[in-house]
Amino acid sequence: MRLTRELVGRIPRNEHDPGPLPSYLSEAERAASLAATLAHPRARQPVWVFGYGSLIWKPGFPFAERRVGSLYGYHRQFCLLVKRFRGTPEVPGLMLGLERGGICRGVVYRLSETERDEALKTVWAREILTAAYVPHWADVRTPEGTVRAIAFVINRGHERYTGRLSDEAVADALARACGHIGSCAEYLLETVTHLEELGIRDRNLWRLQSLVAERIAGRTVR
Repeated sequence: MRLTRELVGRIPRNEHDPGPLPSYLSEAERAASLAATLAHPRARQPVWVFGYGSLIWKPGFPFAERRVGSLYGYHRQFCLLVKRFRGTPEVPGLMLGLERGGICRGVVYRLSETERDEALKTVWAREILTAAYVPHWADVRTPEGTVRAIAFVINRGHERYTGRLSDEAVADALARACGHIGSCAEYLLETVTHLEELGIRDRNLWRLQSLVAERIAGRTVR
């Protein structure tokens, strides 16, 4: 693996937080989205949540069980522009989304009945901060059997949806963008590292980490 913590550390940290953006949903809107998801005809108990990016290495909510699983019909893709957290309005970054087609291997978390509501509030405050992701009930295949889980699919109608970008364009953005919580290169490094630890080799992300490392090492970051 070419991308290292030393290379990631070369990206200047931007400590300034631009604050909530106009597109952020209100607490009431997020609560309504959560209620509608749990009331959906395809909803199942117990509730499972599918993670494919930072939810793998930093879930931030309590769970009773975790399994490696495969979601068919979707794949990871850097397709969401970010202007806060790991990017700025001046130098926006990119985050992963679930796009249609292919297979996405990740993890599923089973929420306990006693902690379900608080866990979901935490997940919604993070994943449904804007309407960029859409909660979707989907079947995830695991070695222990198939479970119905909530997956957060990219909203193609959102203003920050980029569509499919070339690997070179994605690498350029990931090698430069940094917000007040860290850089996009760090996000990529953590995702690839933890996927590898789970025995998951995402060929697209593996190529991207090499391209991003090349750009940082070559001092192309401005």
